Amino acid sequence: MMKITIITGGMGSLYRSEEMASCQLFLQAEAAYACVSELGELGLVQFRDLNPDVNAFQRKFVNEVRRCEEMERKLRFLEKEIRKDEIPMLDTGDNPDAPAPREMIDLEATFEKLENEMKEVNANAEALKRNYLDLTELKHILRKTQTFFDEAMSDQGMTEESIVLLGEEAVKTSGQPLRLGFVAGVILRERIPPFERMLWRACRGNVFLRQTEILTPLEDPVTGDRVHKSVFIIFFQGDQLKSRVKKICEGFRATLYPCPETQAERREMSLGVTTRIEDLNTILSQTQDHRHRVLVAAAKDIKVWFIKVRKIKAVYHTLNMLNLDVTQKCLISECWCPIRDLEKIQMALRRGTERSGGSVPSILNRMETKEQPPTYNCTNKFTKVFQDIVDSYGVAGYREVNPAPFTIVSFPFLFSLMFGDAGHGTLMLLAAIAMVVFEKRILRQKSDNEIWNMFFDGRYIILLMGAFSLYAGLMYNDIFSKSINIFGSVWHPTSGEFSAEIIKTHKDLTLDPTNDTDYRGVPYPFGMDPAWQLSLNKIKWLNSFKMKISIIFGVGQMFFGVVLSLQNHRFFKDSISIFCEFLPQVIFLTCIFGYLIVLILHKWIAIDATDAGCAPSLLIGLINMFLLNYPEEPCSSRVPPGQKGLQSFLLILIILCVPWLLVLKPYILKRRYQATQQKSSSRLGTSTEDGKSAEDAIDGAIQDDSHGQYEEELNLLEIVVHQCIHTIEYCLGCISHTASYLRLWALSLAHAELSEVLWNMVFRVALKVDGYLGVISIYILFTPWACLTIAILLLMEALSAFLHTLRLHWIEFQSKFYKGDGYLFDPFSFDKIIESRADEV
Repeated sequence: MMKITIITGGMGSLYRSEEMASCQLFLQAEAAYACVSELGELGLVQFRDLNPDVNAFQRKFVNEVRRCEEMERKLRFLEKEIRKDEIPMLDTGDNPDAPAPREMIDLEATFEKLENEMKEVNANAEALKRNYLDLTELKHILRKTQTFFDEAMSDQGMTEESIVLLGEEAVKTSGQPLRLGFVAGVILRERIPPFERMLWRACRGNVFLRQTEILTPLEDPVTGDRVHKSVFIIFFQGDQLKSRVKKICEGFRATLYPCPETQAERREMSLGVTTRIEDLNTILSQTQDHRHRVLVAAAKDIKVWFIKVRKIKAVYHTLNMLNLDVTQKCLISECWCPIRDLEKIQMALRRGTERSGGSVPSILNRMETKEQPPTYNCTNKFTKVFQDIVDSYGVAGYREVNPAPFTIVSFPFLFSLMFGDAGHGTLMLLAAIAMVVFEKRILRQKSDNEIWNMFFDGRYIILLMGAFSLYAGLMYNDIFSKSINIFGSVWHPTSGEFSAEIIKTHKDLTLDPTNDTDYRGVPYPFGMDPAWQLSLNKIKWLNSFKMKISIIFGVGQMFFGVVLSLQNHRFFKDSISIFCEFLPQVIFLTCIFGYLIVLILHKWIAIDATDAGCAPSLLIGLINMFLLNYPEEPCSSRVPPGQKGLQSFLLILIILCVPWLLVLKPYILKRRYQATQQKSSSRLGTSTEDGKSAEDAIDGAIQDDSHGQYEEELNLLEIVVHQCIHTIEYCLGCISHTASYLRLWALSLAHAELSEVLWNMVFRVALKVDGYLGVISIYILFTPWACLTIAILLLMEALSAFLHTLRLHWIEFQSKFYKGDGYLFDPFSFDKIIESRADEV
């Protein structure tokens, strides 16, 4: 059984935030780094920036911060290269201490050496790959052009084409055609069509283009991507066309290569290219092996290096928030820290001084301040998710009642009222148990899926929601839209009245609850009677029941919220708010909705099936109470004696509570202010009678007052306006919030109906089939039914119920006592900094 310890004394707890102290730190310059480092490991001190007006580039340790950023840049470069080669980075979980300042030089030298080595290796590899690409393209050009020339030699129509290409003027008197020039190169495959069109238009058809694809994709030496290219050869005549062709090739980024004209020269060049490619393959392999060895060695330590550099940078960032004294030998800081951890902080400062070898101890002094301290609630992995839900709405004020411990129970309970299905709750519970049991293994995997991480972070709230939904489903007797008959139904139709023949011939039959033979007269031992699952008026009965319990639980939670406001008033010694706010709020809420709950319970207990016709309407009765309308009805004799007088008395109290809330508090504050003014005036008159001048007395009074009275006078109007808003909000909110709790009934009805529709329209079809076909039908239809159940009911419906529960806690519950005007305690913590950086990555 889980126990929640609630402490209201000096020690902080989840019920109220920790008591905080504003402290001043005096650190010797030579010990400041070590002391701040120890405080970062401890994670219990929030430093305040004492240099808010100083530019970040003008602070004392800006050079050290820049050095750390440069080291981070080099580490990110190495990490990028490691990920590029898909080398696993060793994560042993070590958390080394922040290195001493003198170790920064060694780290910088190591990172500089690795970066330069990697850049040199990358440059060499890129140059080799580019050379390899050029040789590979040249090899393909030599092979393809040889194929072109072989085809030309065997093609008898080539000379005729050349004559047409050159025109009539290109033929000499001897009848011999002029010699054609050509260029060969490589171009991206997707650029071939526009390249061909541009050649045709620019050269007016006086060129001859042959191209063929390179079947094997080539590697780009810069990006490493695989690209598809084609080899082309262009025949032309004359220098003018040659110049045009080369310009077009340059515009389309085609690479031209020298290609010998004779077959022997091409064969000789091809052999040389093949030899050079083999040599380059050997060199590239050795270069990649060297690169891999360097990166593997770096991958073993890169996680630790990142932690060290980030800790150094965090320390210097914090030191930039401190002030130097006039002697330049002492650093002064102001900070917030929990009072109960002051001894731990003192020990951390002592360790830091000893590490630095300082002789003068660091000093920690508590200061008095009027500034509101930050809110610090101690949480663990179980309570953190509930605290995050509360903080998402607003952070509690300092020492204000924290709704988180009550949310641990109320949140899954209200969720279960809307999601009440034992089958769905069991599936949710099993999923949460799996996440809890294997949480260490899952944490080690460090998934990058945001949706999965969101579910995993909320595994404990899912666990409770599943458990409570299982319980609510058993109370509703609803398991995948079906009921189970554990204890035996209390409805037993007699065999004489309902024979087998009557049951077969009549579709609808009625059981009489006033008949002892049909109904035992005792309730079902646990939850709903399974007979209601078969009844035609099931929805009507369940709607009535769920609406009433929604009102009961909703008003109960709102009343508890008002009671928590009393705890705040008592803790802060605000007796005016107890008398002027808490009392009228309780009376107002009790007289309307407390009385409504009494009527609901009376209707359940005092009226049975024999008096069902005289059961009063709760809504009409509540409206008549406000209208002072008591119509005579046939069943008026069933009205309890004195009810009319009680309702009139409650109505008078309700009406009196409105001016009580609206006027009394501003009036008392005004009287107190006037009494303070009179006391100040009397003190001023006594001073003048003692011989002081009037001017001196006035000056002294103003100094003593610190202008507080004038501020109160200006704030009095704000108090009146605030009280008017608060009164209207509370009175109207009680009604609207009570109606808002009816969503518990509405979503429960929607969930049950969706579950029943899925069962009847999908899985029930398979159950109607007999024999082997029935088995096959079940096998086929179970998958869509299960998928729809998980997708619609377990995910979409659960998310809907979660959001509605969130709203009920934020608005209906917390508005009764929770101001949420605080700010979170944000301590200087290495663990928090490293975790946030890891999430960013």
